[in-house]
Amino acid sequence: MKHRRQGSSLGRVAGHRRALLRNLAVSLIVDEAVVTSRGKANELRRYVEPLITKSKRKSVPTVRALSGELPEPAAVKKLLETIGPKYQDRAGGYVRLSKLGPRPGDGAESVKVELV
Repeated sequence: MKHRRQGSSLGRVAGHRRALLRNLAVSLIVDEAVVTSRGKANELRRYVEPLITKSKRKSVPTVRALSGELPEPAAVKKLLETIGPKYQDRAGGYVRLSKLGPRPGDGAESVKVELV
């Protein structure tokens, strides 16, 4: 049963799904945009927005929490020094999803995920 379970499994086991989201989050933070499928984009938004909210407040516990979530130290540094202060006055909605149409290989809907 799927009672009270949120989010999509993306057709992957938990460890693979977590690694996928962490790596997509690093790509989004470092490059500020990434192209992926619609399902992955929706899950990525749910994963990244709380990280950006945490990064607004720079403290030792915040740095440790972000370092535990993201495998790349450069992404954590950019999040704390550039992205967090940029969205200081914004209450949420840091990520924009733009539809690009079907992907040529398999017809999956492509979406561009970018920071607002």
